[in-house]
Amino acid sequence: MSLTPRLVLATDLDGTFLGGDDQQRQALYADLNSWGDDLLLIFVTGRDLTFVADLVSQPGMPTPDLIIGDVGTTIAHGRDHAPVTELQDWVDERWNGANERVRDLLADEPGLRLQPVMGQRRVSYYYDPATLQASTIAKVEAAGFDVITSADTFLDVLPRGVAKGPTLTRLVAALDLPADAVLVAGDTLNDLSLFQTDFRGVAVGNSEPALVERLAGLSDVHHSALPGCAGIADAIEHFRFFAPSGA
Repeated sequence: MSLTPRLVLATDLDGTFLGGDDQQRQALYADLNSWGDDLLLIFVTGRDLTFVADLVSQPGMPTPDLIIGDVGTTIAHGRDHAPVTELQDWVDERWNGANERVRDLLADEPGLRLQPVMGQRRVSYYYDPATLQASTIAKVEAAGFDVITSADTFLDVLPRGVAKGPTLTRLVAALDLPADAVLVAGDTLNDLSLFQTDFRGVAVGNSEPALVERLAGLSDVHHSALPGCAGIADAIEHFRFFAPSGA
């Protein structure tokens, strides 16, 4: 599959693509809906496919071409939600049906409360930063999993080596997308791996301070002063994705 869009927008949802005020969201969504084949839109989110389906049913909301959901562990086509088989098989192999094993591993650990979200390839908790023990994280990692925390609230146990950034990198390569057309956008620590790729990125103006701190010194990251959708629009202009050829 070979596609040559001028912009591949790979964006987080909460606080990013859904951030900003009504006018800022409407302005960006109208632009995206008008760009046709010049745009390939990828939602990269901790949310599941059911949430995305409800979201895109809203008037004016752009429909993504592709979805990376469940913090990088679900990969699907945007319109019919059929899995991108090559990548989904990669995640499934690394997770190996470990949901029950992870829940048992963490059943008595302090500072954790299981989220009602039941992803097929991750286990998600609410956590208390004051009581979560470093030994708990070490225990999970020793068992062969990765841990991502964000917003001092959310903790996800993921397959080793799987997160938003690694999954996006594999997807871009699998679809033969132009890497120099990719713009990643995020606002919390669970977006950090997006910025640790070779793609250009924007940390929107309402980003979690811990994310901003971790991005210090990374090249090709635009720190927008504007929130959510306005920050994305600012980055599209900043990186000149639609500049005339030769300009």
